[in-house]
Amino acid sequence: MKIRFAALTALAALSVGTACGAQLLPKDTEVWTPVPPVVAPGAQVGGAPSDALVLFDGTDLSQWVAVKDKAPAGWTVEGGVLTVNKAAGNIETRQSFGDYQLHIEWRVPATITGEGQARGNSGLFLASTGGGDAGYEIQILDSFENPTYVNGQAASIYKQRPPLANAMRKPGEWQTYDVIWRAPVFGADGALVKPARVTLLHNGVLVQDNVELTGETVFIGQPKYKAHGKSPIKLQAHRDPSEPISFRNIWVRELAPAT
Repeated sequence: MKIRFAALTALAALSVGTACGAQLLPKDTEVWTPVPPVVAPGAQVGGAPSDALVLFDGTDLSQWVAVKDKAPAGWTVEGGVLTVNKAAGNIETRQSFGDYQLHIEWRVPATITGEGQARGNSGLFLASTGGGDAGYEIQILDSFENPTYVNGQAASIYKQRPPLANAMRKPGEWQTYDVIWRAPVFGADGALVKPARVTLLHNGVLVQDNVELTGETVFIGQPKYKAHGKSPIKLQAHRDPSEPISFRNIWVRELAPAT
């Protein structure tokens, strides 16, 4: 029976090959070059892979500056954790980036107070295009049993895209964002050629699925684009009255532009 089945299989393959005019071989569909580069993954889940730039390893803020004057970043580093200093204002990376993969972990204090947008508010700006809050913001907020407008809750593209799910852990527990950022492309005349796109996983849950942005974040009005090149990554020191949030384990991998 096995011999008969094998014979029938070979006959079927021969018939397909004959119908196409030639007998296909396995090697005809094998691709050997170019060989992908070797990237060693992090030693632990969420750890920086071998080709990543570590933006915060728990020891210092050498990769960051103050947005307002490019002076050394004035946030607090203690016990391997970076905590927002609201008086010092926003901080951004010294280096500018185009397309990238980013990992960042953040925590709302267990003793957080307030409600709505006044509860652990901060922001991850995927491209800082100017002073203040200019750029493209993923919202950081305590959205654990804390109702607010859905395009302003945690993991939203602020004022543009609500998340597909609320994957928030409770205050006092660490949250993770894993981001794929595809920067917008502008022509020589400053006109938009290709809009920005974002994929985001919040605590391992897909919450933004390669979504297209309609422009930079604005608090009032509609988003719009203005031409820019590679840009820093920015973290927001929101001036809401609640206790400041903290960050750890931040790294980035630059990516080749999407084709």
